[in-house]
Amino acid sequence: MAIDAPAARPVNPRFSSGPCAKPPVFSLDRLRDAPLGRSHRAAVGKAKLAAAIDETRAILGVPDDYRIGIVPASDTGAFEMAMWNLLGERPAEMVAWESFGAGWVTDAVKQLKIEATVHEAPYGQIVDMAALNYDHDVCFTWNGTTSGVRMPNGDAIPADRAGLTLCDATSAAFAMELPWDKLDVTTFSWQKVLGGEAAHGMLILSPRAVARLESYAPAWPLPKIFRLTKGGKLIEGIFKGETINTPSMLCVEDYLQALDWARSVGGLAGLIDRADANAATVADFVTARDWIDFLAENPATRSNTSVCLKFTNPAIADGAAFAKAVAKRLEAEGVAFDIGGYRDAPPGLRIWCGGTVETSDVAALMPWIEWAYLSELAAAG
Repeated sequence: MAIDAPAARPVNPRFSSGPCAKPPVFSLDRLRDAPLGRSHRAAVGKAKLAAAIDETRAILGVPDDYRIGIVPASDTGAFEMAMWNLLGERPAEMVAWESFGAGWVTDAVKQLKIEATVHEAPYGQIVDMAALNYDHDVCFTWNGTTSGVRMPNGDAIPADRAGLTLCDATSAAFAMELPWDKLDVTTFSWQKVLGGEAAHGMLILSPRAVARLESYAPAWPLPKIFRLTKGGKLIEGIFKGETINTPSMLCVEDYLQALDWARSVGGLAGLIDRADANAATVADFVTARDWIDFLAENPATRSNTSVCLKFTNPAIADGAAFAKAVAKRLEAEGVAFDIGGYRDAPPGLRIWCGGTVETSDVAALMPWIEWAYLSELAAAG
């Protein structure tokens, strides 16, 4: 039986969770000011990189005494850099409730081989952050991009902790409030919430993290691309735009344009409002139907960016094949690209709802999800 397709379509079908949709005003013409063919160490290059750091600080509300650096290899590179420089001085608490957090566990336990207690929760749930030992170093993701589960707040992190907190905030920065006084290391990438280009990461260090860097040398060798100190002192230039390796000035210009757009929609508060409105549109759809639900079990920990859904109809024999077929059908219609659940996550859909996505496009997508679901049920007989 043929199911009638919805009449309206999303104007922008890009709902990928990374790289994410560009800002609605994006155009290649806006990148004309990029100093292409110039050294990033020339005055014009330094000025662009410094502006990216300064505007990041202003929009995110990062304290003046925190350092912000642009580093290679996206969020992964930034978080790896933090772990390899800072961990090992004391035991660690490694926290994971989805695949990227699990990756940091592997690095700490199997690569660095430091003393670590591992805390894990299954997809859809979250670790009890209040149960951790904060006299140890604590590594965690703020928002589980592959599970749609996020920290509700930073209340569980004590102000008088002896250890450092290392937070992978790549799907949270610019979409959620981050309590800077509770975070000693924060990392994210340009290609997530602001829809920037890939391969560049941001590393934000508190004064406590800087003090650790200048007082502790890890037992393992550090490759040049990871080194943050020289002669026991922080390499301050990294946090003024003097990057460790050569950045793409085209990507820098794109990030600057995204930051400019972010300011135009109300800065951090405006970006949060846009993401919340998108996530609420999905929630209204899910609440009205009994065949689909959130992967995140607790509404208080549901992400407003990487919104993960699961099909709950018990008549579906092969959940993975069914979810893949639904995503494929939506892509073939040109209404949603790249919304299949992450390969390590339970089968389902993952819809990016960050601030660069228009709420009208999310609203237009919802009937198409129902159409694809019903069409696949009908095809299965």
